[in-house]
Amino acid sequence: MRIAVIGAGIVGVSSAYELAEDGHEVTVFERHSSVAGEASFANGGVIAPGHVAPWAAPGMPSRLLRDCFGKDPLMRVRPTLDVARWRWLWRWWRASRAAAYQQHRGELLRLTQYSRDRLRDLSTRLKFEFERTQGLLVLLRTDQDVAAAQSALALLRELGTPFREVDRAACHALEPGMNRDQALAGGIHFAQAEAGNCRQFAHLLREAAERLNVEFHFGTVVKAISPGEGGQGPRVQVEQMALTTGFVSSRAGPNNAPATQTTAHRARAAARYLDPVSQEHFDAVVIAAGADAGDLLAPLGLRLPIQPLYGYSLTAPLRSPERGPKAALIDERHQVTFSRLGQRVRVAGGAELGGSLERHRRGGVEALYRRLDDWFPGAAHIAKPQVWKGARPMLPDGPPLVGPAPQAGVWLNLGHGHAGWALACGSARLLADLIGGRKPAFDPAALDVGRYRAASRG
Repeated sequence: MRIAVIGAGIVGVSSAYELAEDGHEVTVFERHSSVAGEASFANGGVIAPGHVAPWAAPGMPSRLLRDCFGKDPLMRVRPTLDVARWRWLWRWWRASRAAAYQQHRGELLRLTQYSRDRLRDLSTRLKFEFERTQGLLVLLRTDQDVAAAQSALALLRELGTPFREVDRAACHALEPGMNRDQALAGGIHFAQAEAGNCRQFAHLLREAAERLNVEFHFGTVVKAISPGEGGQGPRVQVEQMALTTGFVSSRAGPNNAPATQTTAHRARAAARYLDPVSQEHFDAVVIAAGADAGDLLAPLGLRLPIQPLYGYSLTAPLRSPERGPKAALIDERHQVTFSRLGQRVRVAGGAELGGSLERHRRGGVEALYRRLDDWFPGAAHIAKPQVWKGARPMLPDGPPLVGPAPQAGVWLNLGHGHAGWALACGSARLLADLIGGRKPAFDPAALDVGRYRAASRG
């Protein structure tokens, strides 16, 4: 089949690769100049099935309300008159009940375990080399934090997730570079978790996809998707925005293609340059467009409750190889992640509902500096760090949508929230199996759009 993938974040690139590996002819449309340009650019990098959980959790609504008034600079809900956001918050509050949370966390755990295994398989088979470390240590500052973690640990035991509770001494043995003066009651160690550079992996996977003849069109905005007519598949209308991709997409032509085929490929690309607004029919369209997916789906009658949840990260070089974290850590109280990426450390966190990508809130960034100073004082050169803000595509209940949309020929792979890197490879393989008519590795019914169709008809 001829398949269009909209979006070249880690989810879109993974989808394109899996579909191409199955033998489909794949075209990817991306508005930025390369892959992993938004939420996949500088995320925390942790892949930990035992620690992937819905943002809709018991106690989270009251915590958010309390912290919005200044107690936690990493959490904010901006006041708004937007009815859609208030509806989203209402659904999120309902999904925060204990029974719903346990169900959704179990669904995320299954998908994350599958995705981690798929990522490892791809990395081994394709001989990928990218920045990655093994293990995750969750830091519990006080005895109250240890007690509060027990209900979550009980669920992990029930789900069969391996972990180890460790005391203060064991935490420092695992991470000898940590500040010994910082209050620490204990921790939770996930030996099978890992952290990695999502953007590096996305670029490697893009190259592998191109070897399978996937065509990437960068600087290209998808303006609309229309239902197919007369036996044709969905129609995609695009606008070419960047001259650098006007004459060629991401390559001159298919690998080992005859001269006539390469010439035809260049002619089509030149036509796009001369007439930047064009439309084309595909047998199937996969929407992996992140937080903007709702704008494309609404004209098709599918109104999804998806909102951008903004987060921050700062990445700085370490002063010496022995400084900083050895692997990945999470400050559980503040929900801040520390990842070792080669000779750099990345600190990531924040949950800001409302605002914009362009406006960096000073308090949110400064809070990351403080957490770095808490645990690894003086470990990094922080004069000129890379500071990033990303919009994570968040559904109110937690699990993403992976599967067919109600409209024939339109497929969804979106709403992965803060766990896109951890869920991408598994979601892509599930989607490719569904499109190919094969039985997936597990029943993906919980990821179906049916759980939101009632809202779409309202």
